[in-house]
Amino acid sequence: MRIQSKQRLHYKKGSMLALVATSMVILTALGVGILATAYGTRRQAIAIKNETTAMFAADAGYEKAIFWMCQQPDILNALKTEAAGTSGTISFPGSYCDYRIEFFSFMGSRPVYKIISNGHSGIFRRTVSVLVVQAISGWDMGMCRIASGRNNTTPVYFADDEIIDMPIHINNLLDKPDERDIYIKGNPDFLQFLTMGESRYTENDDFDKYKEVISLFNAGIYFDQPNTKITDEAAIQTKIDRFKSSTKAKFILKPSAKAPVAKPQPAVHLEFFVEGDIGKVRITNNCTVRGFQQNSDEMTWDFKIRPYSDGKEYERYNIYAYHLRAKDADSNGERFIVPLTDTYVSQSFGGHESALGGQILVDGNVIIGSGDSLLPGIQDVIKGKITIVATGNIWIADSIVLDGNHDADGLPSAGNPNSLGLIAQGVIKVVDPGMNNYNYVDGKPIEPSGFKYVAIGQPDVSSAKEGDANYHKRHLPDPTVVEAAITVGGGGWGAENVRRENDGGRKETSNPQDFLVVRGTITEAMRGIVGQIGKDGYLKRYYLDERLLEGILPGDIWLRGKFVPAPSGWHDYRSSI
Repeated sequence: MRIQSKQRLHYKKGSMLALVATSMVILTALGVGILATAYGTRRQAIAIKNETTAMFAADAGYEKAIFWMCQQPDILNALKTEAAGTSGTISFPGSYCDYRIEFFSFMGSRPVYKIISNGHSGIFRRTVSVLVVQAISGWDMGMCRIASGRNNTTPVYFADDEIIDMPIHINNLLDKPDERDIYIKGNPDFLQFLTMGESRYTENDDFDKYKEVISLFNAGIYFDQPNTKITDEAAIQTKIDRFKSSTKAKFILKPSAKAPVAKPQPAVHLEFFVEGDIGKVRITNNCTVRGFQQNSDEMTWDFKIRPYSDGKEYERYNIYAYHLRAKDADSNGERFIVPLTDTYVSQSFGGHESALGGQILVDGNVIIGSGDSLLPGIQDVIKGKITIVATGNIWIADSIVLDGNHDADGLPSAGNPNSLGLIAQGVIKVVDPGMNNYNYVDGKPIEPSGFKYVAIGQPDVSSAKEGDANYHKRHLPDPTVVEAAITVGGGGWGAENVRRENDGGRKETSNPQDFLVVRGTITEAMRGIVGQIGKDGYLKRYYLDERLLEGILPGDIWLRGKFVPAPSGWHDYRSSI
């Protein structure tokens, strides 16, 4: 019995030892597994952290590149000269990025750029590759004010019965005291968003400047946005120089004012028409505009920016009264007709060609619009793609519309291939047809020897013929329609001879005011006056032509200081581990 008890005791001790050993193995394995899991989780967390850090670094490189692009007067020129900033690196604790900016291609005639930014953290690298384009707004202005004197400006208001169906951008005025940079009376219809260069609040965030008007903008207001470059004379000059370098020599014109008239100004007259389904333009070089200038600053707002004054000084300019051409202009080669396609060229950069489009550059002034009933085909209609650049002023002397399909709202239909761009280093204004009276004495035109009076607009008496006493009595249509992308470097877009007091101001077709319809875009260094509500001039009807976003306009005229990703242009990915 005693022997059996000892055997059982030894057996129990052996079993316990085996159980303990087995438990130790299991616990050890479990511990190893937990440690392995913890290590793997920690390693995964570190990897996720590093990869996220690399992504943030890549994003920072993209933002730095965009910021640099927004500061440049002209990106194509900066890339061509390999200016500092086209590439760079940024270091952060535990990460860094390298980025570069490249020209990618053209979208029609609109340049597309590529930003590549690589973020690095540990063994991880993330890449952001984005195609970007210069933003196109609807109505961009350097300031929402008009010149009222040599050194003075005054607010210009949006008012009742006006429709603005295009995005608006206004640069930061940097005024002191800091006040709202847009001026509104009543309830104009703003159908799209507003962007402002300034902040919503005053400097110490103690006053909301936009509280009273923000409800007028159903599409919202965006503050602290980059300024347009329209106030940068060097930026405009750079674009015009490039435009000139790609324009055919035949269509680079430098007119002379040869007729003996008061305040003569050289100009080229462009008359667009469609004949036999072909878009054409009649070009008359060496026209002489008889200028007119008010003696008193208190009469009208016909000012432009004084060159090289940083937009802070203004001067009266000679507005359009009438113009003359040489009587032998057809035989001496000063007047000729060409299909618009003869003006077509493409701009080239980085081995890429833009879409074909027409380009005409005038070192002087331009008059657009025909009053010649004998000109064949449909007049003042653009069939084709063309951009006109003037180093002086551009005067609109009739409605200018695009050929092709238009929607029920009047806008050119999607797919309509026709477009017009207007760029002036002076002003772009709708002329006052009543100023033709300065060309007549006792009902007879003043035509100096060798020169011929050129009618614009439409005759007041439809039966009036050339030489009749009433032939010079002209008017512009109501509404006056301009379908174009308008860029004004020397002041504002608007109408001439609008009186401060309605004491016989500009001539309207339908008193007291006509409607001015723009279907396109407007970029102006400062506001130009269109009319006085209920008194003189025009009421505005402005609509964005969204086709311009597709790059159909020749010449790369855009000046917005903001760049945005192109459609489907954003790509980010893990580039290596």
